Amino acid sequence: MTPLINPAILFFASIFTSNILLSNFLGMCSFISISKDWKSSFGLGLAVTFVLTITAAVSWVVLHFVIAPLGLEYLSFIVFIIVIAAVVQILEMIIDRASPALYMSLGIFLPLITVNCAILGAILFMQIRNYNFIQSVLFAAGSGIGWWLAILLLAAIRERIDKNPVPAGLKGAGITLITIGFMAMAFIGFSGMIAVQ
Repeated sequence: MTPLINPAILFFASIFTSNILLSNFLGMCSFISISKDWKSSFGLGLAVTFVLTITAAVSWVVLHFVIAPLGLEYLSFIVFIIVIAAVVQILEMIIDRASPALYMSLGIFLPLITVNCAILGAILFMQIRNYNFIQSVLFAAGSGIGWWLAILLLAAIRERIDKNPVPAGLKGAGITLITIGFMAMAFIGFSGMIAVQ
C-alpha cells in the first residue's frame, strides 16, 4: 500500500497541483465543447465530480474484492468501464427527472461521461498508485472538483471574451486553446507546493 498521505494534502493536490484536466490533459473534449455556457459547465462539472467519486469508490471495492482475489487483473479496464457506464446511466436518469432543462443543455455530453478519459484516468491512477479506499475516494473527489473548477473558469473567461473584440484569426477555437494553455500554466505553477504520487 502507498503510505497514507495526509487527506487534506491528497485532496487539495488533486484539485490544484495535479489537476486531472490541466496537468494531465484528460477529459478535454467535453471540457472545450460545453464550456461556452456557464450554467451547462456547472451542471457537467457537478455530474463529472459525482460520477468520478462514486466510480472510484465502487471500482476500488471491485478491484480489491473481486478482480484481485480471482486473479483477473487483465479484465480491470473492461470492468472499470462497465462500472462507469452504470453510474452514468443512473445519473442520467436522475438529471432527466430532476432538471429536464439541464438534461437538454448537456445533450450528448451527459452519456459521453462514460467515455470521459478523466474518469477512467483517475481510476487507473488509483490502481497504479495502489491507493487505499480513503485515498482513492479523496483523490477522485479532488480530481472531480479540479475538473469542475477548470470548466467553470474557462466558461467564465469565454463569456468575457465573447463580449470583447478578438482578432478574426483567433476567434473560436484559437482563443479557446490559448486560454486553456494559460490556465494550464497557472495550475502547473502550483506544482512545486504539493504533488500527488
